[in-house]
Amino acid sequence: MGEMQADAERKRVLIAEDEALIRLDLAEMLVEEGYDVVGEAGDGETAVKLAEELKPDLVILDIKMPIMDGLAAAERIAGARIAPVIILTAFSQRDLVERARAAGAMAYLVKPFQKSDLVPAVEIALSRYSEIAALESEVAGLTDRLEIRKTVERAKGALMTTYGMTEPQAFKWIQRTAMDHRMTMKEVAERILAETAGGEVEQQPAS
Repeated sequence: MGEMQADAERKRVLIAEDEALIRLDLAEMLVEEGYDVVGEAGDGETAVKLAEELKPDLVILDIKMPIMDGLAAAERIAGARIAPVIILTAFSQRDLVERARAAGAMAYLVKPFQKSDLVPAVEIALSRYSEIAALESEVAGLTDRLEIRKTVERAKGALMTTYGMTEPQAFKWIQRTAMDHRMTMKEVAERILAETAGGEVEQQPAS
């Protein structure tokens, strides 16, 4: 994974965690995996300011922080479309997970976590954020965006079931097909749903 990340453009990460030791461990894990840690903060307010200044590719926020907590910081960062957010928490209660999602978090990690937990969460957050950005570039209205996301999610599921694709592969296939045929992703998704419901997809995707 570290080598793969080094070959591609290194993703820039901002960490906000009020416990210095956890922040240090997190930074070390990320650097070992080929990410650049461009900023660190011990409270949510500083995290928001750094995010606005540094424009990182990803922000990792602890929930429990002084001045401004991670959920409030996540709302500000996600709301301004600065970067995808991962929420760190020592609490695995369902209400906090739901609040993290409502705040705009793309993924969350429950402490204590290992590197094997961290890397997939980072990749999921980056992947979901790029998907949403691509879909939002197609339409302006919030209602339309939500409808398109639902349609594309269903089409991804159909490709994953029919052809054994991973979720990122399915999205990339939809995106690439839309570009190749000068269609919107919604049109491609609707065609996939119609054709998988009735039989084979016209042109079998390469996995």
